[in-house]
Amino acid sequence: MTTKKVSAQIKKKIVVGVDGSDSSKGALLWALDLARALDKRIEVVTVWEYPMMFGWEAGVFFQWTPEEDAKKALHDTLKELFGDDIPPEISTSVHRGNATVALLDASKSADLLVVGSRGRGGFSGLLLGSVSAACAERAKCPVLVVHGSKT
Repeated sequence: MTTKKVSAQIKKKIVVGVDGSDSSKGALLWALDLARALDKRIEVVTVWEYPMMFGWEAGVFFQWTPEEDAKKALHDTLKELFGDDIPPEISTSVHRGNATVALLDASKSADLLVVGSRGRGGFSGLLLGSVSAACAERAKCPVLVVHGSKT
């Protein structure tokens, strides 16, 4: 009888969704603790899209750019949590599109996806937001849903 050697691909990455909310800040801090304990790197993903009720014309009319808003939320989150000393294991990316789709896509090459339980929108009394619930249901890797902030 022959034994096949099964080699697991080690991805060495934790993906964390950050939108500037307290919940996402907590998710990032949990991800950092886990990354350091498990010798992994972190990909911080921030996602933006135009609100459906406005369309692209709203940004022109109101001089509002959701992409810049998303970049500012990411920058402000990193600045608040780490000051000028962003840990070297952290890389960032900002994507246009649906948050759930972008996080699921990024997590395809990850060992773990970390999200906050509630983002910047929605109803604060719910236990899970639509993005965290969809990620927990559909991700191809384990998902950690962080409730509240760790700060």
